[in-house]
This record gives sequence, C-alpha cells and structure tokens, in this order.
Amino acid sequence: MAVDSIINGIDCRVIAGTHKGKVGKVEDRHVSKTGAVTITVRQADGNRFKTLAKNVDPI
Repeated sequence: MAVDSIINGIDCRVIAGTHKGKVGKVEDRHVSKTGAVTITVRQADGNRFKTLAKNVDPI
C-alpha cells in the first residue's frame, strides 16, 4: 500500500509493528525531516497511539 494513500480521517488497520492488529481512524499525518511518515491513530474507545504510515492499511 502506498504511504500517500494514508490521509487524515480514513479508517485503518495496523498490519506491522508494536500496535499490530489495532484498528482506528488516522488523525495526524506528519512527514519528519528524514522523510518518514508518522501518523496518530485514534481507536473507537478514544485511545491514541503513534505509528509509521508504512505499517497501516486503509480499511
């Protein structure tokens, strides 16, 4: 999946990394100085976590 398709407001599922298997809505997409795309994901219960955009798939 292309990282460019991960935008604010879409539902996503984490497919790799520490939060693998979690589902939520993308809130904050950010490109770091090194070029890594990070996002904040908010779950239905209100919990938030940060992960890399390459670790998620849109639902």
